[in-house]
Amino acid sequence: MTDVVIEPPRSGEPWLLTPGPLTTSHAVKAAMLRDLGSWDADFRAMTAELRARLVALPGPGSEAFTAVPMQGSGSFVVEAMLGTLIPRKAKALVLANGAYGQRAAAALARMGRAAEVLDKGDYLPPRGAELAERLARDAAITHVVAIHCETSSGILNPLAEIAGATAAAGRRLLVDSMSAFGAVELPPGLPFDALVSSANKCIEGVPGFGFALVRRDVLEQAAGAAHSLALDLHAQWAEMERSGQWRYTPPTHAVAAFLQALREHEAEGGVAARGARYAANRDALVAGMRALGFETLLDDRWLSPVITTFFHPADPAFRFTEFYDRMKARGFILYPGKLTVADSFRVGHIGRLDAGVMRAVVEAAAATLGEMGVASAAPAPQALAEKRRAQEELAR
Repeated sequence: MTDVVIEPPRSGEPWLLTPGPLTTSHAVKAAMLRDLGSWDADFRAMTAELRARLVALPGPGSEAFTAVPMQGSGSFVVEAMLGTLIPRKAKALVLANGAYGQRAAAALARMGRAAEVLDKGDYLPPRGAELAERLARDAAITHVVAIHCETSSGILNPLAEIAGATAAAGRRLLVDSMSAFGAVELPPGLPFDALVSSANKCIEGVPGFGFALVRRDVLEQAAGAAHSLALDLHAQWAEMERSGQWRYTPPTHAVAAFLQALREHEAEGGVAARGARYAANRDALVAGMRALGFETLLDDRWLSPVITTFFHPADPAFRFTEFYDRMKARGFILYPGKLTVADSFRVGHIGRLDAGVMRAVVEAAAATLGEMGVASAAPAPQALAEKRRAQEELAR
């Protein structure tokens, strides 16, 4: 394990406090300075190394899986997973508590797959007991789709509970771990068919492709099942197994950057060390923002190490667009809210940054509030009331 060196951004570059794209190391950026031939043996070797490293990342038990990278953003590989691994006559239950669960449901509807949504709103996680009850009521449900970390709110969903209830009911689990894989450890032996993530998340690469970890036996049975020519995980996997090639033009520079990011991830100490750094970032940020009067959307129990959502201050002098612009001028790019019931904004704590950067964010926020004439960062009473109702429901 090596200590992570946090390099200040190059002149004019801000810190990206988002759930991806995110701030990367200088070495990751430099890896993209070489042009590569997509059919060349050097690039085929890079693809093979990438796939092998991804399969090894979760630890013991992962040898039953194969890694399939797929061109495009994270949503591309989510749709590829759903369309390839959920048969046309099957039925899915999507566990939603934010925009990304709803996006999965929308993708299933667009491709003509039967699906229902267990919608928990913006504050609450889906729990194992209620999932078990829902599955017991509907024998037609064959697959459960879960979001590991819902970055709309920053909630880290209880994946072990979800997986246990799904397996006990004899159903199949597909996981969108877009913003958690690489920083949140998976319990050993967690029963799932596939998990997807993206190059520009917790591995700290750049945008350009996502990837699926799929049980090899499940993927072997999925030939011809996909709704799409380009988003066919089985066809992509079969070609990579046959020739070592991507089926269509690969994002060569992004692959080079990702391999460097994977090596840095390993050198840091793997998933546990990466997750610990991100958790320390979160703790420094949340403590500092609360000291300024900001309130988190979620109770501490559900705060993820990836991103934290804060309510807008109720003070009439607070306007998020101005707050955003002033923070950007200080070198920090925030993330707007993505909720339905509360005005909020988000601050990511993943990427090549540490707790010292988070403390600088808090200092910049304090100065910005002062410039704007915001006397209090406390949220509106109705926002706090909604949060209390959610906490009471969880306690029942």
